[in-house]
Amino acid sequence: MDDTPMRNVSRRIVLGSALALGASGAGLVRPAYAAPGETGPEIAACADWGAREPKGEVQMLEWRPEKIIVHHTATANTDDYSLDRAYTLARAMQKNQMDVRGWLDTGQHFTISRGAYVMEGRHESLTALRRGSRMVEGAHCSGQNSVAIGIENEGTYVEEEPPVEQYAALVGLCVHICRQYEVAAQEIYGHRDFNTTQCPGDQLYALLPRLRRDVADRVGGGPGLGRPLG
Repeated sequence: MDDTPMRNVSRRIVLGSALALGASGAGLVRPAYAAPGETGPEIAACADWGAREPKGEVQMLEWRPEKIIVHHTATANTDDYSLDRAYTLARAMQKNQMDVRGWLDTGQHFTISRGAYVMEGRHESLTALRRGSRMVEGAHCSGQNSVAIGIENEGTYVEEEPPVEQYAALVGLCVHICRQYEVAAQEIYGHRDFNTTQCPGDQLYALLPRLRRDVADRVGGGPGLGRPLG
């Protein structure tokens, strides 16, 4: 994700340093997961992972999103699949986006760790998803932030695919989003479909046709190829 362009190398350095510092930061608290729909995944709310308050008012839009955009965090492909690591990642991303990029809050709506933990990103995203009639304006893909849900996947997927469990969590989250917002599976895209970027990496991008099929199998409707771009 790089709504305000930022080189992947510098981004990795900033996030890597924050992750190292964050590991000894806020204490690990087992989340009181917000209750999604019956078939929805467990999603840790901002309060669960220790999010800071936004620097300004989060904009709640009075319409449903039209699509889902998949990202990778461009951080190390860690073997630490723990809940502690997931929460440390979420805090590091928020710190980078608020303190380095100057955003009011985390840019993406949801984050999935390599350990398959699903977390709320920008404040109020989970509340909006549960209602299914409104969305929070994000900051994850230029030109799409008011019509698309952004999902960050921890890791760098240029040369390798995400872990099986992380991919399964991505499928589950996309299924829930599609059901709640009545988004067709064909409306799942990669960041590079709209902006000049490597995101979500060649390997994860190559999985998107399969992702559409896997989501369509569970929500109904064909996977398609998405709407024509441009």
